[in-house]
Amino acid sequence: MQSTEKYYENDPYRTECAAHITAAQPLEGGGGRLALDGTVFYPEGGGQPADRGALTLESGETLTVSDVHEQDGVIWHTVDALPEAARPGAAVTARIDWAWRFDKMQQHTGEHILSGTLHRLFGAENVGFHIGAEAVRMDTSVPLTADQLRQAELEANQVIWQDAPVRVLYPTPQELARMTYRSKKEIAGQVRIVEIPGADTCACCGTHTATAGQVGLIKIIAAENYKGGVRLSVLCGQRALREVQTMQTRQGEIMALLSAKPSETANAVRRVHGELADLRYAHFGICAQLFDALAAAVNPGEDAIRIVPGLDPDGLHRLAVRLTEATGGLCAALTPTDKGCGYCLARREGDVRPLTRALNAALSGRGGGKPGVCQGSCAADPEAVAAFLRENAGV
Repeated sequence: MQSTEKYYENDPYRTECAAHITAAQPLEGGGGRLALDGTVFYPEGGGQPADRGALTLESGETLTVSDVHEQDGVIWHTVDALPEAARPGAAVTARIDWAWRFDKMQQHTGEHILSGTLHRLFGAENVGFHIGAEAVRMDTSVPLTADQLRQAELEANQVIWQDAPVRVLYPTPQELARMTYRSKKEIAGQVRIVEIPGADTCACCGTHTATAGQVGLIKIIAAENYKGGVRLSVLCGQRALREVQTMQTRQGEIMALLSAKPSETANAVRRVHGELADLRYAHFGICAQLFDALAAAVNPGEDAIRIVPGLDPDGLHRLAVRLTEATGGLCAALTPTDKGCGYCLARREGDVRPLTRALNAALSGRGGGKPGVCQGSCAADPEAVAAFLRENAGV
């Protein structure tokens, strides 16, 4: 088949082109895929997602392009419909979603700048890269400290502020052999080099901004140890701006809740956290006293089914087990929830699992556990659960 001319390689800012269909294939389940003699659509590859957009036929009918892939030099455009007019030889106008494309250009160029900076400063190789829907994922070959990442982030943004040009080079084999660049792998045919002076030189097939300044901002938002290196989550350009705006909104909400100035929010959170820990400790002690009192009121050998509002799963478990210390009968701790009832069933000797299964089946419950203790929840209110248990305690 005729290879597709890649207009996006020489001009990533070109948003549309006239083209002719060279092949059309229906897809199972509807729609199809079209090959063109030339395209502005970037196919998925090199960690960069495919472009989105539309193909318009001469009749005016528009086909939505949802995915683009390259196979043996042919670029296939996945479309939502395959009308009879979309046949080989037909003329089409291809238009990309520019907002989608420019976002990927910002992310990809930002990744080059940051990866090149990490390599220059710390010898870190980029061993994994993907532009995700939320963030850019980057995997490094070596571990990096928080201070090292802050240094790299600062120096990467300094490249942006200097607005260095982003150059695309097509070196001869002899020139390539003399070049130092990242991603130096065996590549058949012409190698495409992307160069950002002072930041990075790398073999790459993706789309990039014309200058580093158009990246706008590079922000590392997360870092975790991964396979001997570090996995980074990075935002560039408009994504980074949106994150800063979101963080500012959250900061404002936290300041209002804590009645604290921006510089004092951390201390205010620590204070509230300490107060909460004290309350939890006091609550634990009060519950222990309550559970002791409830157990003291139980006669040996009788069933003990108690409803106590406000208990969490741990509290339910503690109460049920405490009741088993007072009686050999069925012990049940129940508490109302938004969706019905939380429960914990226990027995000093015997197996409460059959009763738990019966309870779940009868009252739309979920839960289980060991022979002596089972825990879960159901859709009925605590009173209905208590009535069921009294009638079926012998199960």
